[in-house]
Amino acid sequence: MQCERLVQMIKSWYLHVREETMAPARMVAFMEKHIDTCDICLEDPDVRGEVAKITELVLPESKIPKAVRQQKIQEESLAAAEEVAKETTDDDEETEDTEETGETKEDETIDDDEEDFV
Repeated sequence: MQCERLVQMIKSWYLHVREETMAPARMVAFMEKHIDTCDICLEDPDVRGEVAKITELVLPESKIPKAVRQQKIQEESLAAAEEVAKETTDDDEETEDTEETGETKEDETIDDDEEDFV
């Protein structure tokens, strides 16, 4: 974060949240309001991402806005789908290798065992 004022206010607000004299949702609202009105924050490309991380730490899951929760779920399911697709691709490459030789991994094991008996 480039805005020192915001950093100081977040520290102060967080202490109030820990002491339970301020609601976490109110802290998030204050951060968002400051970002929307501060010239330094408006120019900082990373400030929204950092505020999102702080929001995840401060707000309990049930208090995070529904749209944010749904976006997080979609991102997690997309990542899981990409991982499954990668694993499937790896399995397909392994299958292609055995199809070219006409042997399966079991055939290779049997061939090795036959050499021991000869």
